[in-house]
Amino acid sequence: MSSSITIRLGRRARERIAAEGVQAADIAIVPAAAGGPKGLILHGLDCWMFGEFLRHAPRQRRLVGASIGAWRMAASAFDDPVAAHQRLVRLYAGQRYPAKVTPDYVSRTCRALLDELLDGRAAEAVNHPHHHVSVLTVRGIGALGNTNGARWREMAGFLLAAAGNAVSRKRLAASMERVIFHHRDDDARWLREEFDAFAGHFVGLSADNLRDALLASGSIPLVLQAVTDIAGAPTGAYWDGGLIDYHLHLPYQRDPGLVLYPHFSDGIVPGWLDKSMPWRRARDQSLDNLILVSPSADFVRKLPNAKLPDRKDFTVYAQDHGRRNRDWLQAIGESQRMADDFARWCQQPDLKQAASF
Repeated sequence: MSSSITIRLGRRARERIAAEGVQAADIAIVPAAAGGPKGLILHGLDCWMFGEFLRHAPRQRRLVGASIGAWRMAASAFDDPVAAHQRLVRLYAGQRYPAKVTPDYVSRTCRALLDELLDGRAAEAVNHPHHHVSVLTVRGIGALGNTNGARWREMAGFLLAAAGNAVSRKRLAASMERVIFHHRDDDARWLREEFDAFAGHFVGLSADNLRDALLASGSIPLVLQAVTDIAGAPTGAYWDGGLIDYHLHLPYQRDPGLVLYPHFSDGIVPGWLDKSMPWRRARDQSLDNLILVSPSADFVRKLPNAKLPDRKDFTVYAQDHGRRNRDWLQAIGESQRMADDFARWCQQPDLKQAASF
């Protein structure tokens, strides 16, 4: 196997692949993590999965994402998913911001980006007959429930949330709730039964609320404004879904099918605030049916700046938008190698080349 990818398998996934190989018809869930520009390194895999591999084995599948992951999954549910993913890459890499920027400016820019991505065809993405999109968002409660757009209130609320999270994820649940916008033909039953400390709300995804749900799912506190007045959703301030579900540590084991998870990391960090806490990495039975494919260290070393594109690049490149755009597109172009290598592995899976969780 080429060194461009790393593959990790859960116990049940390994046993099923050993018996049957990798069958597109077995893939029931495709998760997509938050992580900003890092998610674009999965472009090649996204185009292969939804343009070829899964397309030839239609069945009801859950596409669930937060932040950039939600944007990727929405693109995957278009009638022409490859064109939609190409549009997403062009628009995301092409973002330009002045040296001094306000949350209002960033929110307006991202809203315009999503309008162009959806291209007036939101109904396509929310009504796909096989690919059922779920968008994960966060609704502020307690100190975060009534900031009235005041920056100091937001900062105080998130500092309080971070302090609680440092003690436990359960404490974080006192500051925020999970709100899931789901496909009309999927009641998201696998997420309704309690699996962690966070209260959950379930809202039908529609052409009327898709844009706002996607914007909310990527609205990083203090960088963008909270999104309010989302059609069909409980009132309140909505924020980046990655605050609770950074790498989507969800109860995948509840589905009898397999989970195909293209990811920019070889591990799963539950929430954004857990990034500096390696002991919170997911290692439980929820990963039993997971196939996780991620860029290898060798692949990353050969990218511009020897790293994945990330949000810090907006600061590092400053006003040199052209160079950032060039380097990001070069890195994204390299992602085709990951898709080619994984496609070959799926045709003849060598389980010795796949690590375990």
